Amino acid sequence: MAHTTLKDLAELLLVDYDFRGRKSRRRVEQCISHLKDFFGEKQRAAELSTTRVKEYIKHRQSQRAANGTINRELAALRRMFSLGISEDPPLVHHVPYLPKMKEAPPRQGFLTHEQYEKLHDALPDYLRPVFTFAYQTGWRKAEILGLQWNNAHLKEGIIVLKPGTTKNDEGRKVFMDDVVRKVVMNQLRDRMRHPTCPYVFHRNGHRIGSFRKAWAEACKKAGVGDMLFHDLRRTAVRDMVRQGIHDKVAMQITGHKTRSVFDRYNIISEEDLRAAAQKRSQNGNQA
Repeated sequence: MAHTTLKDLAELLLVDYDFRGRKSRRRVEQCISHLKDFFGEKQRAAELSTTRVKEYIKHRQSQRAANGTINRELAALRRMFSLGISEDPPLVHHVPYLPKMKEAPPRQGFLTHEQYEKLHDALPDYLRPVFTFAYQTGWRKAEILGLQWNNAHLKEGIIVLKPGTTKNDEGRKVFMDDVVRKVVMNQLRDRMRHPTCPYVFHRNGHRIGSFRKAWAEACKKAGVGDMLFHDLRRTAVRDMVRQGIHDKVAMQITGHKTRSVFDRYNIISEEDLRAAAQKRSQNGNQA
C-alpha cells in the first residue's frame, strides 16, 4: 500500500474504463497526462496531499486551463483513489480531500431562425444537410456524421440507432418530420454518385471528419458571432419545448438520458419572459 504510485492508480482507471466500455477514454487519458506531468508517474499515492493538489490547481490555472477542465482532472484523480481502495487488498487507504473549483455557468448559445437561415446559406454544400438535420433533431455531431443507410428506414419514416452507437449507449427510434425526410431523401438521390458510401452524410463519398475551419468561416460570413455546432442541440431542445412537445418525448428525440442535463439545455431567454408577461396580461384582461 505504501509503495502504490500514481501510475498504478492511473492504470486501474484505464482498465475500469475499458471494462465498462466508456466512450470518453481519450478524455480521461488527457486528464491522466496532465496529472502525471505535474506529479510524476512515481508519485506515491500515500504522500499526495491536499496541499500538493492545490499547487496542481495553481499550476493548471497558470496554463489557462478552465476551472471545469481542472475539475474533470481532479475527478479522474478521485476515481483513481476510489478504485485503489476497492482493490483486494486495497492499494490505498483513503481518498485525499480534493477541492472543487467554481465553474462558469453553462453556455447558453442558441440560434434564432434568422441566424439559422444566414448560417445555412454560408455553409459549404456538403455541410448544409448536416446542419439542417442537427437543427431539427438536436442530435450530437458524432451521431449525425456516423449515421449510415442501414439506420434509415424510409418506408416506415424512422431512423433507428442501435444500442452502443450513441453516447449513452442506449438505442433509440426517431420518426422523421417533413424537413428531416426531405434532407434524407435528397441524400438518397445523391447516393447514386457514391453508391458504395455507407454514410447518409458524406463529403465526396467519404465520411465527414472535422469541419471546424469551415464552420468558423461560415459563422464569420453569416455574422452570427462565436456560434458552436453544439448550440444546435440547445436550439432544438428549446424549440421542441416551446412547440409544446412533451419533455420526455423531446429527450427521446435528442438522446438526453438525464433530466438535469436536458433542463440545462432548455434555456429561458428574455423573449420567453416577455412572452410570459404578455400572456399573463392577456389573461388578466379577460378576467
